[in-house]
Amino acid sequence: MYSNFCHRFILFVFFNIDDNYRHIFFQSEEKHPTMRKSLIPLIILVVSVAGFESCKKNDNAQTANLQIRLTDAPTALQEVNVDIQSVRVKFRDDENDSTKNWVDFTTRTGVYNLLNFQNGVDTLLAGGTLPERQVKEIRLILGANNTVKNNGVVYPLIIPSGSESGLKIKFSKALGADLNTLVVDFDAAQSVSQNGTGSYSLRPVLRIK
Repeated sequence: MYSNFCHRFILFVFFNIDDNYRHIFFQSEEKHPTMRKSLIPLIILVVSVAGFESCKKNDNAQTANLQIRLTDAPTALQEVNVDIQSVRVKFRDDENDSTKNWVDFTTRTGVYNLLNFQNGVDTLLAGGTLPERQVKEIRLILGANNTVKNNGVVYPLIIPSGSESGLKIKFSKALGADLNTLVVDFDAAQSVSQNGTGSYSLRPVLRIK
């Protein structure tokens, strides 16, 4: 898209520069008849090079569109409900974990029963555009409404770091120029454990498919 526009722009400049700048050199033409002829090619060259470099930068833009979907592996529990409030994606590594290297994706917030997304079933969780064509980490930020249902009884699901730093999935993947899709496999069977007091805790086991 950018290339076609830039080519048309450069051709427009080439064919119209003489008329557009005629008034600048008209008064000087009588005293210096060769001035206009020598300067016009120079102006064409400068404008064309500037336009070409600008177009080149646009053509090399490394943005990527990404969708994140959610699925689960089978478990004996009746329900595993996680309250997903936001999805953040990191596109570049750095020592200080700077916020400028993260993008907050548009997220379908809500309580997700992971058992609804088994045996090849998944659901769209979030989507957005990254300024670079790579992914380094995904974080799922959870709310407080997390529960487990077992034998008809609903229990609170304790998530130690879920509402603060988020559930982290660290990996490295290059993305293409078209729409990309990553599926987060939230393994509920390995993630949920029952404590001695009867309560349930989540130690998330997450994979990227």
